[in-house]
Amino acid sequence: MKILVTGFDPFGPDKINPAIEAVKRLPDTIKGATIVKVEIPTIFNKCAEVVHDAIAREKPDYVLNIGQAGGRFGLTPERVAINLDDGRIADNAGYQPLNHTIHEDGANAYFTQLPIKAMAHAIREAGLPSTVSNTAGTYVCNHIMYQTQYMRDKEFPQIKAGFMHIPFLPDQVTNRPNTPSLSLADDVRGITAALEAIVEFDGKADLDTVEGTIA
Repeated sequence: MKILVTGFDPFGPDKINPAIEAVKRLPDTIKGATIVKVEIPTIFNKCAEVVHDAIAREKPDYVLNIGQAGGRFGLTPERVAINLDDGRIADNAGYQPLNHTIHEDGANAYFTQLPIKAMAHAIREAGLPSTVSNTAGTYVCNHIMYQTQYMRDKEFPQIKAGFMHIPFLPDQVTNRPNTPSLSLADDVRGITAALEAIVEFDGKADLDTVEGTIA
């Protein structure tokens, strides 16, 4: 089994992005699965080109995109991506789409194929906060989740794909009072636990338990 794991580069005012820093530190193999790590730019459309090339080159069984969600307490596997770009800020190329449809011939939304409940459960079993999230936002994180699902729908039906958000690092919240953070070591541990769940649940149904929140 091969799992492609991507992480975004820094964006906005931050000089670091926990997504790529954690991805770079993942083990090369997890429970026998080969882990392929790729950095992607925080740029609408360009990030999808990089992921497309990596899928075509590596031919993974699974794709897990990782992104930063400042303000969240835990690691949150995403359930769904929507066909909308609506940037609260410009991306790293200066582009800020507003109410923009990603693909006219795409579904309004795509649901993940990953065992997100098992992933959240495994992360909590590792001693870290995690819940299933039902919104990936409308910025580049949702964009790449949607784009990867669109690739699966149109070109790579053999893959299973999804997205997970992780919190700020402690260094990122020194000037952001009352904002939660998680250490880089814990990010790596949590993502590893999620990947272990993906391997363990390969070919199986996801957990039939409540793993989200009331919101």
